[in-house]
Amino acid sequence: MLAERTAIFKYPDTAAALSAVRAAAASGDQLIDLTKEEIQSDLAPMVREGTIIAINRNNCNTEIENSAKLCGAIARRISADTGQSWSADEVAITSGSKHALFIAAMVLLNPGDEVLIPAPHWSSFPAQVRLAGGVPIFIETRYNDYVPKLSDLASAVTSKTKVIVVNTPNNPTGTIYDYDTLAEIARLAADRDLWIVFDECYGAFAHAPHTHHSLVSVAPAARNRILIVNSFSKSLALTGWRIGYLAGPTAVISAALALERDTSCSPNVISQHALLHHLESGDAAFQQKLQRQVSEARTLGLAVLSTLKSIPPPAAQGGFHFYLDLKQWRRSIKGPGPEFDAHEVANALLMDAGVATVSGTVFGDPDGVRLSYGVDLGSLDKGLRRLSATLNTWK
Repeated sequence: MLAERTAIFKYPDTAAALSAVRAAAASGDQLIDLTKEEIQSDLAPMVREGTIIAINRNNCNTEIENSAKLCGAIARRISADTGQSWSADEVAITSGSKHALFIAAMVLLNPGDEVLIPAPHWSSFPAQVRLAGGVPIFIETRYNDYVPKLSDLASAVTSKTKVIVVNTPNNPTGTIYDYDTLAEIARLAADRDLWIVFDECYGAFAHAPHTHHSLVSVAPAARNRILIVNSFSKSLALTGWRIGYLAGPTAVISAALALERDTSCSPNVISQHALLHHLESGDAAFQQKLQRQVSEARTLGLAVLSTLKSIPPPAAQGGFHFYLDLKQWRRSIKGPGPEFDAHEVANALLMDAGVATVSGTVFGDPDGVRLSYGVDLGSLDKGLRRLSATLNTWK
């Protein structure tokens, strides 16, 4: 028999949709995949150059010195972003942001500890809390434009509450928490002696007039209770390279490194060399190019989605996902059955429009659908036009 914890593992809708796209491609069908959590892009030139240098030097073994250099480079980057001084021993290199989140859950939570998670939420948040023996407590945000209200967070705090998860720009909704909201959450955490896990993986993509704020810069006094989670999967389009970091108090980072040594040992060494070379080069041109690419795709996508009837335009304040709120639309049409929800909508779009999307059910929301605009403009335009035409025919 398998361990009971395996019941926590689920095959995500994103992976299921991707499998459907691959199967359709193999059979000659033309499906458009809007499920991805990555930007379609070439590799950053300095990352490519750093990779080649590392390979030519046979830098294939775990090197403590190299990891320390990368931690130092990332600490300098965080210092510049937050306006505060950070050191290498406050940073742990991880195999992507998901690994950083898992480590954070494992070193912070005891069995029964509660974690406040604004919903809709990225699917890994509650799964990792449960794996660590914790209890996810969901905070509904739809009625407040997908931003948690302080009163809702405060009323959910109990003697068992240990952590608040803050994810901005948010996946899946694309919402950015403003300065005042972040300051309120930090004050609540300080007043109730809570940790904050601050996931800012999409922070490089904040769309004007919205601004992404680092929580540490907003609330420097709360720094000793904040863990920063970030990666280069989004900002440098390095998803498959699995390189991210966890930053916070040295006691937490020390525990994180100890856990990492007994699980993954160390993140991919070639990826570490490549990223260090990029950071030391000081070349911001590639990231600026990605930001322009995403901004152009967002503008195109919002124009096409404006033709939707009875579905409000998505916020798309940050990141590269549109999140459609189907709640009122679902009430106004005759669905296929009493259990008609976002999962049924995503299946219909796959079959009828040839567009793969992600159902909000995977994010704890039966009333939403997520669409990626990290794809090429041609596919995005074609896919969103198909999707809009299909949804507009439902009555």
